[in-house]
Amino acid sequence: MQTVATNHLKTSQTPDQGRFLRWKNIPLGHSRWTDGFWSDQFEKACQVMVPYMGEVLCGEIGHALNNFKIAAGEKAGDHQGMYWHDGDFYKFMEAICHVYAVTQDPQLLEELDEYIRIIGKAQEPDGYIQTQIQLRPEVDRYENRKYHEMYNTGHLLISACVHYRVTGKRNFLELAIKQAELLCVLFLPESKHFGRFGFNQTQIMGLVELYRVTLEKKYLKLAEKFINNRGKYAVVHHSTTEGYPIGDMVQERVPLRESTEAVGHAVLALYYYAGAADVFAETGEKALLDALDRLWDNITQQKMYVTGAVGQAHYGASTNRDMIEEGFIDAYMLPNLTAYNETCANLCNAMFSYRMMGIHGKSKYADIIELVMFNSGLSGIGHSGKDYFYSNPLRMVNHTRDYHSHENATETPHREPYLSCFCCPPNLVRMISNLSNWAYSLTENGLAVNLYGGSRLESTLTDGSVIILEQETQYPWEGAVQVTLEKCREEVFDIHFRIPDWAEEATLTINGEPWHESPLPGNYLVINRRWKPGDRVFLNFPMEVSLVEGHPRVEEVRNHLALKRGPIVYCVESPDLPEGTSILDVYLDGNSPWRAEFEPGLLGGIGTLKGTLLLRKNNQTKLYGKVSRPEFESIESRLVPYYAWSNRGQAEMSVFLPVVWSNR
Repeated sequence: MQTVATNHLKTSQTPDQGRFLRWKNIPLGHSRWTDGFWSDQFEKACQVMVPYMGEVLCGEIGHALNNFKIAAGEKAGDHQGMYWHDGDFYKFMEAICHVYAVTQDPQLLEELDEYIRIIGKAQEPDGYIQTQIQLRPEVDRYENRKYHEMYNTGHLLISACVHYRVTGKRNFLELAIKQAELLCVLFLPESKHFGRFGFNQTQIMGLVELYRVTLEKKYLKLAEKFINNRGKYAVVHHSTTEGYPIGDMVQERVPLRESTEAVGHAVLALYYYAGAADVFAETGEKALLDALDRLWDNITQQKMYVTGAVGQAHYGASTNRDMIEEGFIDAYMLPNLTAYNETCANLCNAMFSYRMMGIHGKSKYADIIELVMFNSGLSGIGHSGKDYFYSNPLRMVNHTRDYHSHENATETPHREPYLSCFCCPPNLVRMISNLSNWAYSLTENGLAVNLYGGSRLESTLTDGSVIILEQETQYPWEGAVQVTLEKCREEVFDIHFRIPDWAEEATLTINGEPWHESPLPGNYLVINRRWKPGDRVFLNFPMEVSLVEGHPRVEEVRNHLALKRGPIVYCVESPDLPEGTSILDVYLDGNSPWRAEFEPGLLGGIGTLKGTLLLRKNNQTKLYGKVSRPEFESIESRLVPYYAWSNRGQAEMSVFLPVVWSNR
């Protein structure tokens, strides 16, 4: 892959970023993975994930491009796919943009230009572009919010801004501006109908991005108005309208600034919170940030799985007893077998944390990003790069659920090559394609290292001085990380090194000499010095295997444990058990040690854990029955990373296992 030449560092397309961000994003394309875990994933995105997604979305299965062609008059037919399928295609285009930012492959640019031409031809003269409405004459524009016009618009704006930043071309951006101008005409005036419309609110993020690129203030004003409208209009308890319930399901019962708890559809909520964080970054409104701080704490401390997943239930009720789908339920109610954990929701958890990291400059937000991406995010795509999970449970037991009855097959016992509800796959692929840009942030007086992986940064600090460094590591399988500076300014500046919250007794040396301040888990170690080319920083994160237990109020994991090493959460999977063994028969021996082993021949090379498991021989078969002393058989087995399960045929799996402690 091509590096970004330092004499061609892109600055003209770098957007203005919020005055109230402590840390700024590096320009797209200035960081790239070079070796190791994420480099392999990015290469797979280039060679497999993005091309395969193109085959699906541009062909007769996904049909998304066909919808634009039909609306453009270049093809006959009817709209196919979900109402939000336009948004799926925009996310796919964004993934291509992120790949192009690194590879500079001209064929990708030509491909994007053709998509943009078709979309532009489909767009109506006043800027409206929504194929699910344009191709259904029986419905009107902005008639019914379940048609997801706002969701699609948000992804259009985001994708167009990314395209402009990495190419400098305005062809896609102009389409986005036309659509945004129409939104301003319709939604800036006060209206109860339009005021309650934007429930799936990617348009907030999109409008802020467009504001940052164009500096047109009315886009930011409209983004803030969408925030202010939630909870503004009184609704009757348990009432429904337009096919969607009102209230907590769509974050409509309580104004955001008064919110204390994450409720409702997890994706709708987290896109909303991420957009609100973007608005805060531009306005600095304390009440908005106070609410976001409360919500982030509520999610990560009371409603998040050990894998970073969120959105506990497919169907359920909020604490206000509003009906919800695909979302948050009560605190500490974290079932394993029925956990929904939509891939999009997990990724949105990382998106929200990324924005909060920029606002606060604290390590705990990067810890969540890392937790999601190595576990509940990456579990959404298989090793082949061509099959997907929509939901991500923490336990799978065969023949216990009728997956065929689940709506749109969003819950499946194994990954699928195509999901009729296709929002998650392009969301994940664009995140994998873009993740290197989250590895570093620009601070007021230097740089922050947020994520570890073999990478190269060629960028400029906030004062305009060039910074070039190389990161070498086999993280997450090994804890050794070396960062070498190749070019930097002569004056003193800071480098912030994230010390993960699990990394106890980490060490850091500079040019072989220990730094005088000890690294503290869950913090950034800030090193302020006169750096020079050739300086080498060596970090070592001890990678001990940890036993993890849940809060006592998480009833499903009482007396259960999970295993974790570094950022990776592990699971037991039936291919590693004796034939015919149910996952329900498996127990952990709490006194047995586990050792890490890298297996290059397994799924392209993954780290596993080897140790002793216990198989119960007299498990209960009745609903309730008398029990005598349990009988166990010891076996040697292995655990695989949670993200890697379901790649060896249909299997049972569990992250948490009941534990047996022998007498000492």
